[in-house]
Amino acid sequence: MTSSPSSLQFDKTLLDGLTQLGINCDDEARKRLLSLLDLLQQWNRTYNLTAIRDPAAMVTGHLLDSLAVLPHLPKGSLLDLGCGAGFPGLPIAICEPQRPVTLLDSNQKKTRFVQHAIGHLGLGNCQVVHQRSEQFTPQSGFDTVICRAYSALSDFVQQAERLVQLDGTLIAMKGQLPTAEIAALPAGWQVISCDPLAVPGVDQARHLVVVKRK
Repeated sequence: MTSSPSSLQFDKTLLDGLTQLGINCDDEARKRLLSLLDLLQQWNRTYNLTAIRDPAAMVTGHLLDSLAVLPHLPKGSLLDLGCGAGFPGLPIAICEPQRPVTLLDSNQKKTRFVQHAIGHLGLGNCQVVHQRSEQFTPQSGFDTVICRAYSALSDFVQQAERLVQLDGTLIAMKGQLPTAEIAALPAGWQVISCDPLAVPGVDQARHLVVVKRK
């Protein structure tokens, strides 16, 4: 079966973006990433999972925006807190198949989509949990907990602190530099770094805030 001109263009946009980000992603992983967007478009018609509906905008606004964090992620297990429709957790799991990834959200229609995507794409390193964060009790803490457009930084830290290992890392994906949120960080926590992210094809500001216990 031949690829359509649009799918070829999406793959080129994805490959060019990954190259700019310095991320090596093989052909199979890129196919899975684009298959994820196909699934998202299908489900969006009924369930309205994300605000981004244009397929080309999904490549940059979902895939590349999610994967821009890869060079900054510590090794080990990852929890995507408030994963929504699976971003950034699913793209990370696709590109790093050896990393255990858990996606957590209280929205049933979104976790149903994530579970379907995991099965359809054959992601053996990935699981989804339909629960509120305060009800979720993992067997052990995660090496890293990440969130994307989730909540204020202080709320994220308060909800994630019992889910991350004592020496683990919290990572918040933000838009504009959240100066006021950083100043309101809960006691016992400190910002290790707050770096701007240049996401190919995304004009809006992006910052990655990395937080650890003092």
